[in-house]
Amino acid sequence: MNLLANREALLVRVQAQMHDKRYQHTLGVAETARRLAERYGADPDKAELAGYLHDYCKCWPVEKMRDILVRHDMPEELLNGEKELWHAFAGAIVIQTELGVTDPEILQAVRYHTTGRAGMSLLEKVVCVADYIEPNRNFPGVEQIRSLAQQDLNAALAEALGGTIRFLIEQRKTVYPLTLTAYNDLVSRQ
Repeated sequence: MNLLANREALLVRVQAQMHDKRYQHTLGVAETARRLAERYGADPDKAELAGYLHDYCKCWPVEKMRDILVRHDMPEELLNGEKELWHAFAGAIVIQTELGVTDPEILQAVRYHTTGRAGMSLLEKVVCVADYIEPNRNFPGVEQIRSLAQQDLNAALAEALGGTIRFLIEQRKTVYPLTLTAYNDLVSRQ
């Protein structure tokens, strides 16, 4: 399962799944995840690999993602929710079935990088925060989250999830329940 052993072949495969802007984001997430893992004591290779794979299905047609989710009995709550979340859940399935990734930590990091969840592992937190703060990201508040990520990974993740929740509410979109439980879990532990 050591996909990093042949990084060049892995990157060719990843790049084939997405447009250039998404690929540049993916490279930024992998690099950022490795740095955060080194800082906080997670496995840097797993973090980098999860970073490369986190958006594997992001550019796929929603019908294709929905088919994967339905075939794998994903909850109706997910299927009836925001389609922006589907790529993470479909991605975890696809990287396992098509790329042979079997490491549960990597699969969970990919699955929950968008929603979060209560009781996130260190690797899940690293990948989730890396997705928010990679160098190509530019949105109000990203610099504050980047700064927090250098001091306290949990505080950075709570701030990121809180910003996502606020944004979704302002857009009158649904907030996936896992995101709320992830935020509540992080805040209650601080």
